[in-house]
Amino acid sequence: MEHYLIIVEKGVNNYSAYSPDLQGCVATGKTVEETINEMRDAICFHVEGLQEQGETLPLPQPFEKHVNQIDVDSGDIFAFVGIRLESVAA
Repeated sequence: MEHYLIIVEKGVNNYSAYSPDLQGCVATGKTVEETINEMRDAICFHVEGLQEQGETLPLPQPFEKHVNQIDVDSGDIFAFVGIRLESVAA
């Protein structure tokens, strides 16, 4: 069971989210809750695709590593959320 960090940012008309541990895995939504739910689905889909292709799953990096690499003073960051994957077999 893995915990992937997602970062939710406020856009002009919506919210967007990405996971620094999963390159190319992104989602958007009209609300923070919708964006988080969409991102949870996107991560599951992304991980399942990697598994089907026989790829090794990227290990989540420590939260502190990501915080040190992200400009949290930019004002764009809305929330940090950990997504726990239980339904996807490793």
